[in-house]
Amino acid sequence: MIRVEGLHKHFGGFHAVDGASLEIEPGTITGLIGPNGAGKTTLFNVIAGNLPPTTGRVFMDGEDITGLPPHDLFHKGLLRTFQIAHEFSSMTVRENLMMVPGGQQGETIWNTWTKRKQIAEDEAALLQKADEVLDFLTVSHLKDEKAGNLSGGQKKLLELGRTMMVDARIVFLDEVGAGVNRTLLNTIGDAIIRLNKERGYTFVVIEHDMDFIGRLCDPVICMAEGKVLAEGTLDQIKANEAVIEAYLGTGLKNKVKAEA
Repeated sequence: MIRVEGLHKHFGGFHAVDGASLEIEPGTITGLIGPNGAGKTTLFNVIAGNLPPTTGRVFMDGEDITGLPPHDLFHKGLLRTFQIAHEFSSMTVRENLMMVPGGQQGETIWNTWTKRKQIAEDEAALLQKADEVLDFLTVSHLKDEKAGNLSGGQKKLLELGRTMMVDARIVFLDEVGAGVNRTLLNTIGDAIIRLNKERGYTFVVIEHDMDFIGRLCDPVICMAEGKVLAEGTLDQIKANEAVIEAYLGTGLKNKVKAEA
């Protein structure tokens, strides 16, 4: 579904992504792990159109999407979330969801005069869909809460819900577990699994919580110093000597072997 070929992203003399190549198969939940500074988020930013690559290509379903802006990729069903949630803090949770779909009739002044009935019908359909998403995520009780009042984990759930408003095909989740308590993280994990199995979503997940990665992801890709170091199941990754040295340091090698 996604193919990355020889991707480089340089910031001056710093090579954040340094010749990374990988493939994401449709219908999978792929984990992307690696130490801080490995280039994971920069790779996401290049794939999702937030940053142009220095060199290299990105393909989606065989189509070259290299350098396409996020709004074009959005319409192709490629979405991403961020380490820090980007909500409209003064709007309610339900309103945040209803803002997502593009091309709404009420977005132009002329239509507010000439197409009031159609606008009302569209808004009613959006309202129904937003409520269905909230019910799916088991947070219907938060529908009228201001998004800025949500906890970190609830904001991550809201970001996941926003991807459901447009029936995304592939979603890149950047540190979905950061600052999230275990109960909410399990709720987020349940939602990801259901979206994958019931609705065919493909996910790529950056996460440092190996229990979360182990529960959701197969395969797992490990990056280090801007390169793809290894790919396989989590058990295979944990047993990989190069991964252990790059990810955890040689001093922890024996400990990780014993735990694996």
